[in-house]
Amino acid sequence: MDKKKVVAPLVCHGHSRPVVDVFYSPITPDGFFLVSASKDSTPMLRNGETGDWIGTFQGHKGAVWSCCLDKHALRAASASADFSAKLWDALTGDELHSFEHKHIVRACAFSEDTHLLLTGGMEKTLRIFDLNRPDGLPREIEKAPGSVRTLSWLHSDQTILGSCTDVGGVRLWDVRTGAIVRTLETKSSVTSAEVSQDGRYITTADGSTVKFWDANHFGLVKSYDMPCIVESASLEPTYGNKFIVGGEDMWIHVFDFHTGVEVGCNKGHHGPVHCLRFSPGGESYASGSEDGTIRIWQTGPLVDNEKDSPVDDELAHQFENAHISKEERRDASENTPEEKTLDAK
Repeated sequence: MDKKKVVAPLVCHGHSRPVVDVFYSPITPDGFFLVSASKDSTPMLRNGETGDWIGTFQGHKGAVWSCCLDKHALRAASASADFSAKLWDALTGDELHSFEHKHIVRACAFSEDTHLLLTGGMEKTLRIFDLNRPDGLPREIEKAPGSVRTLSWLHSDQTILGSCTDVGGVRLWDVRTGAIVRTLETKSSVTSAEVSQDGRYITTADGSTVKFWDANHFGLVKSYDMPCIVESASLEPTYGNKFIVGGEDMWIHVFDFHTGVEVGCNKGHHGPVHCLRFSPGGESYASGSEDGTIRIWQTGPLVDNEKDSPVDDELAHQFENAHISKEERRDASENTPEEKTLDAK
């Protein structure tokens, strides 16, 4: 692909300040969804396929640093500089609970079974909240060596993966004991850590390097030097044969996973790219930037490099038919983020 060729993305407006996190739900019976976090304090929910705005979660008093959806896309969570993490009803937009902290909360993640919410931030303490008893005291995990930046669950909720803003490396906590059992060493602090959809790889971005780790044995599989300082990286989920990175140069670079050769480069943002993620089917990816916009880029037909064949037709139809209900589309088209918060599906 010609690096100078610009591929026109879907541009999603609505945020008034930088977008610092984007998160896709898995494919659900109603399609798949995209939630975004911004320094404007209002997480937003969108149709993951079309980028259409569905609603805005209102209630935070400070920048929102992290956001996520549970695997059914029924609830959302957000982590904020207002010293709280909030749980939301993704169907109505209602705030279900506010989990108070003593400092800025930078990361949140639903457990795979959807019963737990994990948080971390400037306190350097990991907390696990039982969503079946939200008023109960959380379980606290051994302190991190620095301010927590990213958090993920691994191994059917038996392991926690986390990185810090002021120290290098990725740490793994055993949920049963609460102890750090392993550290994946990096030279710079890790700004992005993603567990692949099939659970095989951990993708990290630190400084100008992207690394891929074996998620079960924790060995370093591949390490590639990037053309600029990168903030986020994501591995294509269907075949795992390419990955994307974004950072200071405002470009989104596409690389071959096996060789590290750059195979594409898209530009459209007017500020550094803070976050990006592939959609659950890999047919597109979303990027969030300092410019306050989210852009959704199409990847084209999915092809298995080893078999040189298009993605299975039945699966392709599944992606094409993923959508929200007619009522949701009507509600979203009739309202703007400024007019109304999240409507019930």
